[in-house]
Amino acid sequence: MAELLDGKLVAQNIQNGVRAGVEALGRRGAVPQLVVIQVGENPASTIYVRNKARTSEAIGMRSRISRLPASASQGELLDQVDALNADPEVDGILVQLPLPEHMDSFKVLCRIDPARDVDGFHPFNVGALSIGKATLVPCTPAGILVMLDHYKIPLAGADAVVIGRSNIVGKPMAALLLQRNATVTVCHSKTKDIASVTARADVLVAAMGRPGFVTAEMVKPGAVVVDVGMNTLTDRAQAERFFAMDAKKMQTFNEKGSVLIGDVDYVRVREKAGWITPVPGGVGPLTVAMLLQNCLTAAKLRRNL
Repeated sequence: MAELLDGKLVAQNIQNGVRAGVEALGRRGAVPQLVVIQVGENPASTIYVRNKARTSEAIGMRSRISRLPASASQGELLDQVDALNADPEVDGILVQLPLPEHMDSFKVLCRIDPARDVDGFHPFNVGALSIGKATLVPCTPAGILVMLDHYKIPLAGADAVVIGRSNIVGKPMAALLLQRNATVTVCHSKTKDIASVTARADVLVAAMGRPGFVTAEMVKPGAVVVDVGMNTLTDRAQAERFFAMDAKKMQTFNEKGSVLIGDVDYVRVREKAGWITPVPGGVGPLTVAMLLQNCLTAAKLRRNL
C-alpha cells in the first residue's frame, strides 16, 4: 500500500517558515499585506477568500478583502486593481476566480503589478517561469514541488506525466518539473491511449477535474501519484463505485449526502502506487501556504531585502 504524502504537514512547515519571515519584517516595521478582490458572492469563492484571510492573519500577516458586487463593471474592477497597485502598503494582490461572465479574466490579471501578483498568473511571471527565472510561481504546482522535496522524491531523470494543461496547474507544473530535470509529458483530452502514457510515469500529477479518472490500470507499480482534483459526488451509485471498500467515506456520504473525491480512484490506486496524496488533506493545504510564501517573497523583493 502506498505511503501518504501529507499536504497538511508540509503546509504547516511552509507556514512556520513564513511566520518567521513575517516576524522579521515586522521588526523592521514592514509587515506584509495581502489584498484579495472578490467580485460577486459565489459561495465557494467566499469560503476560499475567508480561509485565505484567516490563515494570513494567523501567521501575523495583514490581510484585507475588497468586495465588489457581481453587477460591477470591468472598468470598476480595473480601477480597484490600479488603486492597489499604487498603494505602497500592499505587497500581494489576488483576484479571486472565477469572475462574472461579463468580465475578461485575462485583462484583469494582466492589470496586476507583476511584483504583487501572488497567484503567479501575470504573463510576465508566466514567461519568467518558462525560462526558469520566476520568483512568484502559481501556488498549487509550487506547493507540490515543495511536498515532493519534503519526502525526498527524486525528480532528476524521472519520467513525469501531468494530466491537464491548465494555466493554473498543468502548464506551470510541467515547467517546474522540467527545471528539476524530469522528462515531462503533458496529457489532455486529445491524448491518444492516455493509459499507456500514464502507466510509464514515475511521477504522475492528475489535474483535469474528472472524479476518479485515474484508475489502478493507469498507474505504474510504485509510482508517485499526486491528485490535484477536488470533486463532489452526490450520486450514491458513484459513491459506492469508488468507496464501497472505504467505510469512513461511505459514512460521510450517508451523513452529508455527498463526499469528496479527487481525480484519482484513491482506494484502488493506493494499493499499487508507492506514494499518494489523499483528498482532502493532500494538495489543497499547500495552495494557501504557498500563497502566503509568495506574499512574503513579494514583500521582501519590493523592499530590496
